[in-house]
Amino acid sequence: MPTTENLPHAPHYIDGTWHESTARGQSRNPATNELLGTFADGGAQEARLAVAAARRAFDSTAWSRDRYRRAAALTELADGLERRADELISLLARENGKTSSEAALEVTGAIAKLRYYAALAVTDHGRAAEVRPGVYSMTLREAAGVVGVIVPWNSPVILAVRSFAPALAAGCTVAMKMPAQTGLVNGVLSEVVAQTPSLFPGVVNVFTESGNSGAPEIVAAPEVDVISYTGSTAVGRVIAEQAAPTLKALSLELGGKTPMIVFDDADLDAAVPVLVKAVTTFAGQFCMTGSRVLVQRGAADELRRRLVAAFGAVRTGPGDDPTSEMGAMIDESNARRVEETVAAAAEYATVLVRGERDHALLGPSLIEVVDVSAPIVQREVFGPVATFEVFDSEDDAVARANATEFGLAASVWTRDADRPLRVGRELRCGTVWTNTWAVIHDQFEEGGFKQSGVGRLNGVRGIEEFQETKHLVHAAPRR
Repeated sequence: MPTTENLPHAPHYIDGTWHESTARGQSRNPATNELLGTFADGGAQEARLAVAAARRAFDSTAWSRDRYRRAAALTELADGLERRADELISLLARENGKTSSEAALEVTGAIAKLRYYAALAVTDHGRAAEVRPGVYSMTLREAAGVVGVIVPWNSPVILAVRSFAPALAAGCTVAMKMPAQTGLVNGVLSEVVAQTPSLFPGVVNVFTESGNSGAPEIVAAPEVDVISYTGSTAVGRVIAEQAAPTLKALSLELGGKTPMIVFDDADLDAAVPVLVKAVTTFAGQFCMTGSRVLVQRGAADELRRRLVAAFGAVRTGPGDDPTSEMGAMIDESNARRVEETVAAAAEYATVLVRGERDHALLGPSLIEVVDVSAPIVQREVFGPVATFEVFDSEDDAVARANATEFGLAASVWTRDADRPLRVGRELRCGTVWTNTWAVIHDQFEEGGFKQSGVGRLNGVRGIEEFQETKHLVHAAPRR
């Protein structure tokens, strides 16, 4: 057995220097339980240091006013990730459990986002006008200040970048709490930050914690102006409550129950592989997991038959095994939790496919449900589980799709050219795909309706989440 002495270790990176903590956590491969290395396990003290460093950097450097330096830094960060891409992909597959192809999508996507925001950093969004003779008004978009970023474990690289890249482009500084489940990945990301010459010390501060003392410290700190969080709706509500006394701006992408609406004129040959992928990507640990299959009655029997066969054939295994079609869940306790959720659903619904579990490896499950109020429909499972629900008409499909508190995304499958627009306008969610799923473009915003979030990420709106609008009025009387 390897010892921690000959394995990698990841410290925190705060105020331009490396920091250790009294506690050390262990990083393990969730598929095999192999010990991969260790990481400094921080908390409230590290959060305070990170916030103080970010505040100093914002108040005492030219960062917020020098857009070309910001663009250079974001480009350098992209270059740094690109140089470490192969290492990060391998490490994500082993430490995070996802397949190597999923890890590659995450890393290349993060690099693209950094380059997009490098360009947006030098793009102007203000307005100016002579509102009356000799009186001029202008609006400027200014950096909001210090941003607290709280990153989830399911896609730590791209979701960290999705928050901190627009924050940096806007001119903000960052105190970022990373998840303990990916301690070594966090370490590589911190090394890339440390090797970015255009970043002033304290502009980006990164710490890892397994507990729950550092994140609340960031949320409550009066020195922090904006919180960017990706994660569960339940935690998002807690963050909103903790941020209320200081009236922080919030950017929250929260839970989802994405309905995949299949009409009876859909191309099932095209739909079935995507429906399966929508449940198995990241082992279903994804806010946009296609966890609800809604099918029109005329296609229900055929789609049910195909999905049962396809779900049962999915090969689970370690993320770095090229034969694995779905990787491990983040740990065995979460795999057990999902297994128990499926068992509980069998009391009121029909389990068409029950995924088998081997420690943290868990096959996909498919559960047929009639009652839309059933717990398996109303609650985010965050695992490879989909419900199978039958509808009769467009109105019925829309009513069922909208019948949860979530509103992050949906997918419509049909050959009818007009139906996607007609149905899409009625769906209460932030993104609607036609005959595809999980296609995200950096230039276009994403986010949730209802209890799936506050604000938007990506696109121009993504940078505006980290800016304030200032109105300047100048009177220049005519001589």
